[in-house]
Amino acid sequence: MYAIIETGGKQYRVQEGDVLFIEKLEVLEGETVGFDKVLVVSNDEGLQVGKPYVENAAVDATVLAQGKAKKVIIFKYKAKKDYRKKQGHRQPFTKVKIDKISL
Repeated sequence: MYAIIETGGKQYRVQEGDVLFIEKLEVLEGETVGFDKVLVVSNDEGLQVGKPYVENAAVDATVLAQGKAKKVIIFKYKAKKDYRKKQGHRQPFTKVKIDKISL
């Protein structure tokens, strides 16, 4: 059984037991979070596709950690103009474990 959920402007294909790094959620570690924007659910009976979301479908997950990804360096420059700009960015994330997919 798998589902496709939408969170943080992105879509993820998840199964029970999967561990994901998603866009940061304001939830403490150890708490549970529910995703109700379920686009597709596949189970023994077949595939259910939502318009745009599947009704009465939910995915429950446990928050394992909050953190930041590795630093990405952004370096801009213009040739022959003495313009250089170096900037770093660390994207915050939430690490979750999928507990249950329900219809």
